[in-house]
Amino acid sequence: MSEKTKMLLMGKIGAAHGIRGQVRITPFTQYADDIAAYGPLGTNRAGLTITIDDLRVQKNIVVARIKGISSREDAEKLNGVELYLDRTLLPENEDEDDFYHADLIGLEARIEDGTVIGEVIALPNFGAGDLIEIRDPRSGDTYLYPFTKAVVPHVRIADGFISIAVPTDADPGQEEPD
Repeated sequence: MSEKTKMLLMGKIGAAHGIRGQVRITPFTQYADDIAAYGPLGTNRAGLTITIDDLRVQKNIVVARIKGISSREDAEKLNGVELYLDRTLLPENEDEDDFYHADLIGLEARIEDGTVIGEVIALPNFGAGDLIEIRDPRSGDTYLYPFTKAVVPHVRIADGFISIAVPTDADPGQEEPD
């Protein structure tokens, strides 16, 4: 991680909910209701800070009351606002297998023999589990790998790299058709 302060994306405000100024928030925290635990959150709008006064979890989103927002019209103006927190306000991880996704961005990706295959650029999740996206610096192509212990056996944040055990397409228990 660089010495510069990193702002971590903690969630994104979506549509207004109801007529009393509540909003729907998609949280990017481990537990949905944790988004309110961090205090005031910075945003991608200059000068706007958001404080969540109250919330309830509905499936994978949060319905929240925002301090100072009391009408649907005001809530609608917040649609698309991204919520950020300064990385330094989060505790350091005590276990080497625990880390923040933002700490992985920019790490070198190596295959097991040490050959560099690219750099971590994102950790998307399209609903079937976390993926890790690697960009090849030579071609600019990107590759997605399952972000599992089997495929990413080593994460060395302090050393600046992760290792990738590239999965093979063939199932070793099945023969190729004739």
